[in-house]
Amino acid sequence: MTGNNELKDALLEHVYHENCPGCKVDHDKRIQTGLPIKQLIFIWIVVLCVALPISSLFPFLYFMVRDFNIADKEEDISYYAGFVGSAYMVGRALTSVFWGVVADRYGRKPVILLGTLTVVIFNTLFGFSVNYWMAIITRFLLGLLNGLLGPIKAYACELFREEHQALGLSAISTSWGIGLIIGPALGGYLAQPAEKFPSLVSSDSLFGRFPYLLPCLCISIFALFVTIGALFWLPETLHFHKKSELESASNVPDSEGKTDENKKSSLISLLKNWPLMSSIIVYCVFSLHDMAYTEIFSLWAVSPKSLGGLNYSTEDVGTVLSITGVGLLLFQTTLYPLAERLVGPIMVARISGVLSIPLLTSYPYIAMLSGFMLAFTLNCASVVKNVLSVSIITSTFMLQNKAVDQHERGAANGIAMTLQSICKAIGPACGGALLSWSQKRQNAAFLPGDQMIFFFLNAIELLGVLLTFRPFLITNHY
Repeated sequence: MTGNNELKDALLEHVYHENCPGCKVDHDKRIQTGLPIKQLIFIWIVVLCVALPISSLFPFLYFMVRDFNIADKEEDISYYAGFVGSAYMVGRALTSVFWGVVADRYGRKPVILLGTLTVVIFNTLFGFSVNYWMAIITRFLLGLLNGLLGPIKAYACELFREEHQALGLSAISTSWGIGLIIGPALGGYLAQPAEKFPSLVSSDSLFGRFPYLLPCLCISIFALFVTIGALFWLPETLHFHKKSELESASNVPDSEGKTDENKKSSLISLLKNWPLMSSIIVYCVFSLHDMAYTEIFSLWAVSPKSLGGLNYSTEDVGTVLSITGVGLLLFQTTLYPLAERLVGPIMVARISGVLSIPLLTSYPYIAMLSGFMLAFTLNCASVVKNVLSVSIITSTFMLQNKAVDQHERGAANGIAMTLQSICKAIGPACGGALLSWSQKRQNAAFLPGDQMIFFFLNAIELLGVLLTFRPFLITNHY
């Protein structure tokens, strides 16, 4: 049975159907020479568009929640901020499998376009938030209708030749990582413009009355251009063949006479696919860590010195994250593909996880520095930490997509996004609450102040590293 299925797939692969977009992409791949620069740029920009709003709010979220007057004490602001940060991921967790199934049935491109259009609408509405609940609802809807990341990973595997798939998935995780850095940088620079640029923006203007609208609007305008560009230039990679064509192309003896049934994805079979599920669980653990770190870093940086923070302004945080984005881009586009070829994705993830632990341990001590040494050390630590995190995520992307066939990748990545979104929803909510609790115990005998929150981050990172070993993580491809 397995031999017959493989023979059918081989025959289908070499039969060109003129009106099938997937066949056109496969044909272009076979005749392609050199690096697929144009396709890399397509994917990079689309992923960046969707990643920017995810964490763009973190540098100003502390001040936004403070302006809503919902927290009774200053130490409680981080607690309430965590729920706003989690709302996006809660929404995404509810619909990721659905969008994955839609992408497998109707195509990757419609889901991608809906994702970018969702950013245009709901990210703008978030900037107009006038109270705490409006902020939570708009972020929730932004995640609910945005099912792009799962299909885009399947899309990258289908758009590139096998020798360039590592580069394609690296482009996704790099763009995603840079979006999670440039987004907060924009939020840090452009929030509260009436206070930062009083000569340019008056307190009575639109951006004066809505101090957090400008960064959201800039991201939404960028998303609008990306949506228009994707509509015209983004190719579809899914195969659409008429039933008669499929039967003709796959006229191979089959003991049970099955054709289409053997190619339909099954959620039950995917859940039983342990190479897939083990890689997804590892991915989720590291994603929980990364989302918690992203929020905690910004909240910790803007917290007052008396609470163990750096007393940074949103602009200071934006500067740090901008420098981090440049370093991340340089590493992921040059060194990651080489590292993956030399040691494989699993070893890259392990090494990156191990190196992250002592680095995070140093953060409370970095807060004791001042002036140039503080800025220099913090920027170096931020660059290295984000490079390690994105290397881990890229490696888990590769493992997931190698564990399933093309017609299952949308659903498989939908499962991954659902579980990851649940973890990423837990990250900001628990991260904000734990940071608030940690800052209230400055004089504790065991792990005082912010040492406790970074200890928790390290515990999650260590768990992720342990899960990359057998017998838990199993793969047939590396």
